[in-house]
Amino acid sequence: MTTAACFTLNGRAQDLAAADPAESLLRWLKRHHHTGTKEGCADGDCGACTVALVETAADGSSRYRAVNSCLMPLGLLPGREVLTVEALADPAAPAAGLLPAPQQLHPVQRALVDCAGSQCGYCTPGFVMSLFAGYYAREFDDAVTEGNLCRCTGYRPIRDAAAQLAAQAPCADRFTASLATPRPPLAAACLGAWHSPDRLDAALALKAAQPQAAWIAGGTDLGVALSHGQANAPAYIALDRIAALQAIEVGEDRVRIGACVPLREIETRLAGRYAPLDGMLPWFAARQVRNRATLGGNLGTASPIGDLLPVLLALDASVVCRSVRGERRLPIADYFLDYRRTARAEDELIVAVELPARLPGIGASYKVAKRQTDDISIVAASFVIDRDAQGRVRRARLAYGGVAATPRRALEAEAFLLGRSLDAATLGAVTALLLQAFTPLSDHRAGADYRRALCASLFTRFVAEHLA
Repeated sequence: MTTAACFTLNGRAQDLAAADPAESLLRWLKRHHHTGTKEGCADGDCGACTVALVETAADGSSRYRAVNSCLMPLGLLPGREVLTVEALADPAAPAAGLLPAPQQLHPVQRALVDCAGSQCGYCTPGFVMSLFAGYYAREFDDAVTEGNLCRCTGYRPIRDAAAQLAAQAPCADRFTASLATPRPPLAAACLGAWHSPDRLDAALALKAAQPQAAWIAGGTDLGVALSHGQANAPAYIALDRIAALQAIEVGEDRVRIGACVPLREIETRLAGRYAPLDGMLPWFAARQVRNRATLGGNLGTASPIGDLLPVLLALDASVVCRSVRGERRLPIADYFLDYRRTARAEDELIVAVELPARLPGIGASYKVAKRQTDDISIVAASFVIDRDAQGRVRRARLAYGGVAATPRRALEAEAFLLGRSLDAATLGAVTALLLQAFTPLSDHRAGADYRRALCASLFTRFVAEHLA
């Protein structure tokens, strides 16, 4: 079955048949006078455009996910349900004369009013929608609003509002009733040259028939280019409604992560299993981005500053690719070839990432950036060290991003560590090797010398914090 070219906005069907599928939901909302959702950056950095997307799991259960509408192309929307800030308040009485009807504020809106969490109000709808999603998930930590910027109020009253909500018993209302309504999985859809298949074989067949079509998963990277009119593929194949790409399978020897599992799902489902992954995911980006971003997207773009790529190198991951010709596994060490160039063939799709079932040693990850959560890394690093009973290193992985044209391991330093204890002499020698391991560029974020120094100092920090 194919979904019609419409989506549900605040409970009402919206026809997309004449819409440009590359236009962002944010711009569509503005054109249709849904002015509560604001445009701040159009890059997914400020959260002013946050809306709630209804997400349905394989078991039929649903939840609200806060997402950036500036990164959501209309081509991904057929069959979906979206809520904006206009949907939250309930009319409390019929309108009288020319005056609008009074409204009963949603508990999230009321908490922000009570705690004086708004001044100019421009960012407030985004905070409301992030807290709205948190309200029904019963999540009120700072991470719920980490992707929302406020320039005038300060965050203390907003945090006070979140604390007030956390202390309240959740109410049974029309939104909880909506979530309790069974929903079928999203069916296949098509809007113009945007295809959203619901089966993996259909996606691969589309790519074989249209070789110039571009894959799109969560859209948190490609969505930025689309938002600025910089993406020009003749067609797109969306992958975010293919169940086979959204499973996490934990086996005796390996963990297989579907390429389209949102990072937030990985963060919760695999918490505590891989320390390097646990250490990097909270800093990957804001909650709204992690609700959509995927491992497959991070690998597909192959940016040398992709935050999760050093983690995958340190964990000796395998990248599973498939086309109509069949499936193959690529060791992560062989995957990156050159700047944004990989061993994946043009007609192949990344379908999964496989990791060893258990962390082979002690590990951690670090990210250095100007704005830690919502900025590109200056340097990202991921380390795994395994030692024998005498404290000698028997396996070492020192992986970095932001220091070369591809994510790289410090192979010479790894080889030097083997068989040695992590004493002062060893650390001094390894530091010297790491200072010379890469030839990074200087740019507006940092100079080459600073990046080289970080390569050494982050490993020293790792040893002090986890291996001393």
